[in-house]
Amino acid sequence: MERLMFIMELHEGQIEEYEKRHEAVWPELLGDLWNAGWRNYSLFRRGTNVYAYAECHPTVAEALAAMGNSEANRRWAEWFTEVISNLTDAEGNLIQAPEVWHMNEEIAQSAASAN
Repeated sequence: MERLMFIMELHEGQIEEYEKRHEAVWPELLGDLWNAGWRNYSLFRRGTNVYAYAECHPTVAEALAAMGNSEANRRWAEWFTEVISNLTDAEGNLIQAPEVWHMNEEIAQSAASAN
């Protein structure tokens, strides 16, 4: 499993629409995400910036590639073109944030028992 964080920016005035569309994510998209290995997928918003986090199985590259083959994902992305202003870099890749640190159970338990 690898963790993925990517960032997108919404067009001004589209916050409510972005959130409204996520009230009922299409079942076929959810199924494709699951089958592609996406787990614990969450979106966080601050102003017009949206931060997406997912745990990808077995790897980020494989999970992204599988979603690249999803017809539901293609339609979802098309539906959001007037809502999302920036999601990819000049080469068409998701704008990702590299992981700097992760607190796993082993680290936390070791620190807790040292106290």
